[in-house]
Amino acid sequence: MTSDFYCNEVLNGKTEIEQVYETEHTLAYYHTKPSYEVHIVAIPKKHIPSLTQIEKQDQRDFAELMDTVQIVAKQVEEKHGACRVITNLGRYQDSKHLHFHIVSGKKLI
Repeated sequence: MTSDFYCNEVLNGKTEIEQVYETEHTLAYYHTKPSYEVHIVAIPKKHIPSLTQIEKQDQRDFAELMDTVQIVAKQVEEKHGACRVITNLGRYQDSKHLHFHIVSGKKLI
């Protein structure tokens, strides 16, 4: 069984989060264990394993996720002057649920 922190903990309310932005199909919130001064995670509410495993039926959710990432990244960029948008694949992806990190500032760890 693969690890899916987002379905198992965040989306079913087991882990408390500080929400940044939400739509019907997406959620962005401050990372529970940030690696940067500003560290936000954006996820689809539907389980999609990764960027390389998006199916035809996931296109609407992926498009909405990209809108969410753009909106949040723009807010971070305006407030902090810069940001990065990162996703991980394969063994770099700890949680097997598509997600994007929107980060800014100094790396904490």
